[in-house]
Formats: sequence, structure tokens, C-alpha cells
Amino acid sequence: MTTPDRTAPSRTASTPTMRSTALIVGAGFGGIAMAIELRRHGIDDVVILEQAADVGGVWRENSYPGAGCDVPSPLYSFSFAGVTRWPRRYARQPDILAYLQRVAREYGITDRIRFGREVASAEFDETSARWLVRTTGGEEYETTAFIPAVGQLSRPSYPDIPGRETFRGRAFHSAEWDHDCDLTGKRVAVIGTGASAIQFVPEIRPQVGRMTVFQRSAQYILPKRDHAYDRWYHLPLRALPALQKLDRLGFWLYAEFAQECLSRWRVFTPLFARQATRHLREKVADPRLRERLTPDYALGCKRVLFSNDYLPALTDSTVDLVTDDVAEITPEGVRTADGTLHEADVIIYGTGFAAQDLLAPMKIHGLGHRPISDAWSDGARAHLGITVPGFPNMFLMYGPNTNLGGGSIVHMLESQARYIRDAVSKLRARPGRYLDVRPEAERAWDAMVQGRLTRSVWTRCRSWYRAAGGRVVSNWPGRTREYRTRTRRVRLADFRIGSATARAAPRD
Repeated sequence: MTTPDRTAPSRTASTPTMRSTALIVGAGFGGIAMAIELRRHGIDDVVILEQAADVGGVWRENSYPGAGCDVPSPLYSFSFAGVTRWPRRYARQPDILAYLQRVAREYGITDRIRFGREVASAEFDETSARWLVRTTGGEEYETTAFIPAVGQLSRPSYPDIPGRETFRGRAFHSAEWDHDCDLTGKRVAVIGTGASAIQFVPEIRPQVGRMTVFQRSAQYILPKRDHAYDRWYHLPLRALPALQKLDRLGFWLYAEFAQECLSRWRVFTPLFARQATRHLREKVADPRLRERLTPDYALGCKRVLFSNDYLPALTDSTVDLVTDDVAEITPEGVRTADGTLHEADVIIYGTGFAAQDLLAPMKIHGLGHRPISDAWSDGARAHLGITVPGFPNMFLMYGPNTNLGGGSIVHMLESQARYIRDAVSKLRARPGRYLDVRPEAERAWDAMVQGRLTRSVWTRCRSWYRAAGGRVVSNWPGRTREYRTRTRRVRLADFRIGSATARAAPRD
């Protein structure tokens, strides 16, 4: 464990420091929601640092063929910026990205964003009660409220397979799709069968010469009730705004039901399991292939997937499904544990994201120069998924235990934005003060969340929802309505109010 360094963060004398009331990291759904919430309540002194050249977050980065959302479009949007012209029930990546670009522009957020700025470190200075944020380019920013909005699914995760760097062909992650790579007639190996793979596999199958899909575990796949929206759908929504809210409400109520089925009302989950089994039987006639595509764990323990064309793609004569463990990658292809070498020209990794490393690779230090890695040595945790003891005035968007097994994360982000805006307003009214969530408040919150999670389906198997020790660090165990109620306002009793001029108090 790192020994605390009590010195204040040093500043680079040659670099001018830019100051703000709030500094947001990331311009995806979370960062945009946060900036709009602050500006709508008169807090205009906001800076957003975005490492890329455009807004969008995961919807900018994940541009692979077939990329889209598995939450209905009317629900996967901001409540204050509805859309009456979604082209289909489940929006595709270009439509979602265009939506975020439009919202950022219309709400005056774009001119608050500094593009091409990757945050390297952030340190809390007890002498000023402010955060000093540095970018990899050497810029420095000083801010009262430090708001990371980088999310849980922003950093691609590559598998630790021996020989991965020796492959002579093209290789890339689905979240870093190589659009210059022509797959026509190629032998393509797909490692991973998660949410991204079930979208791009059927899209690229007609192009490739031969495809080998390496599956570590089978997935529960439900049919996707998707269809294009025509003018007869759009006309009444534009004419009667109340219908748009009713449309959104219907999807929200169903999502609340699904969330409860996964976390509490598990008596209903066999209904979904039977639907997945029927879907598999209808799409895959070969009983041997069907057996390999049948999950051996409880439905919902891993992310439930939605697709109409993934299972049919696997039945094509040009596609091989391999369920043996991948042993190594050679210059020629992928070797499995049974010794078979599966030759390939291209390897595509559909292996998800580093969901447990929430704030990496940023180096973040709080009171006493304590690194966040020490505070999260047994897995990420935060009061309401937002504040961490010992890291004053730092507020997380899409933090620990705020992911959903069912429903729209956009609803959760709006709840967090309102809570953080309340905190920033209180800080602005108390210059030179800081809010440090009390350890006992965070412990009580965590005990409640983890206690409820033990009764959920998410503890029944290994998945990206859980840390290495088994602790569920990603998911929220209740309804989004409950979370909104709990985050309605900041309870000052949950915080220690510190002063920039006071000597730092001993930590618990």
C-alpha cells in the first residue's frame, strides 16, 4: 500500500492554470447530462475535457458493423430532450451519436468542451479545497468540483492470451474497429460472444470467406422486437407531446419490471428463460449446435442479449462455433486447448471492457495524497455510487453499483446529475469549503446494496458485474425510481464539511 504523502500537489510554473467551478471528464451521455444540468441551474462556469475530437463516448467509439442499442429508443434518451423521429424502435449507433451531437449543440454544451484533452491525473489540494487536474499534454485545470463521467464501459479489454502479439494478420477490438480492413473472402476469427459480437457477427458474415467464433460460455439470447418507425408512428407523437411521454412511460414500466425480476422477483425469470429456449429452438435446428449454445447458468447472471440474426448466422455453412478454450495465439491463427490450430487472416476481439477499472488510467489522489487504488483495493465502492470517502468534491457519474441489469442507464445518469448539481450549488454557496462523504455513511450504503445483491441473480456466476473476489461492483439492485428518490438531494449529514484554511482532520 502506498504511504500517504501529506504535501500539497505541485504545480508546473510554466503552465497557466485554468480555473472553473466544475470540471467534467468525458463527453458521452453522462458528461453531457451533467453539463446541461449545471447550466440549466445557472452554473455556467463548467469545463468538459474530452480525449477524442467529438462528443459521444461509447457511441462514438463503438462504430462496428451493426452497432446499436438494446434499450428502446424512446427510453434511451434524455427526458428533457425527447425525439419524435427515431428511425426505429432500437436505434443504431449513427442515430444515437447524431442525437448526442444535436443535444450538445442545442443546449450550448459544445463550446464548453475542450477536445483532444486526456486527463492524466487529478489531485485534491487541502490548502485550497480544490482539485488540480493535469492532462497528458501538460495543461493544468483547477476546479471546485471534479466530476469523472467516463463510465464503466469505456476501456476495451483484451484477453490475456499467450502469443497475442505474435499474430501476423490484422487484429483489433470491436470497440476499435479497423474500417480499413477489408474482410472480403478472409478467414476471420472472432474471440468473444458478448453484446458486441452478436451484433457484428451477422453483419460481417456475408463478406467473409470463413468465420470461426470462439465461445467461452453460451449466452441467453431473446428475440429483439425491433422494427422501423413509419410516418404513422411519428405523426401523433409530434402532434400530441403527451403521447411521447406515454410511449416512454410504457417502456420504462417494463424495464422496471425486468430489473426487479433480476434482483428480487426471481419467480418470474423462468418466463424469460423459456422465451430464450424457444428462440434458440426456432433458430437452430441442429441439436448438437443447440446444445453448445445452451447456457449452464441462471438467466440474468450475465447480461441478457437481444438478437434476431445472431443464432441464424451461426448455422451458416461458412461459420464454425468453437467451445474449446483458447490456449494461445500463433502467427498463423488461434490454437485451442485440444491442440487444434484454427488459421485466420483477421482476429476480432469481442471481449468487452475493463469494467472494474472505473477511473483508469487516470491517477487520482485525495486527502493525504491517498490514491484511489488504495481506497478500492477490494473493488470500487462509493456512497450512492457517486462519492468516495477521502476524495472530497469528487462526484462520479455511472459509478460503482449504478449499472442496470435491465433498463436505461440514461435515467440513472439524470438522477446522478441532479444530485451532483445540488452538491455543486452548495459548494458554490460556501467558497473555500469541501464536502467529504463520511466513511460511516458510505459503509451503511454499501452494506445495504451488497446485502440486497446477495439475493440477486448476479451472484450466481462469474461475469463482468463482479470483481475478482466475487463482489458485485457494477449493478444496482433496485428500481431506477428508488434510486432517483435516494438521490433527490444531498444530505449534508452524510458529509464532513472541511475548510481550505483548516488543518486536515484525521481520517477514520
